[in-house]
Amino acid sequence: MNLIKILQENRLMKTPQEINLFEETLEKIAQHPSDDSLKDLHMILDDNCQHPEIMFSLVHFLEDFDPQKQIQAFIEVIPQLMNSAPEWAKIIHYRIINDESACKLYQNSLELANQKTPHFLYQLLLESVKNNLNLPSEVMLT
Repeated sequence: MNLIKILQENRLMKTPQEINLFEETLEKIAQHPSDDSLKDLHMILDDNCQHPEIMFSLVHFLEDFDPQKQIQAFIEVIPQLMNSAPEWAKIIHYRIINDESACKLYQNSLELANQKTPHFLYQLLLESVKNNLNLPSEVMLT
């Protein structure tokens, strides 16, 4: 069975079995990570998850990918992610902008995305990134 589908089906983690399946499947995926699955992995995030501390393991796994590829995937799915997981989208956004090198990649990627396919979300995120880059480093957003 498709490992992404197993994560998707168990993402709400309502039962101990769903929690175990989610964790075991994420471990299997982590053994052979693929950039091709980045967009699908972001779409696993769900604000209705019963165990956010376990869902956070997915966020950490996403951060293990090449930052440029992870950021690009995030930008491509952000319009959909804002419907299913706005809180997780915010968490990823703030984690990116609190890492200076990732923040600069994010800014460039958002600018390119907004040129190709203008979207108000890209503009809002870009304003947030620019505001964050202009803050003194000791006042970074959390």
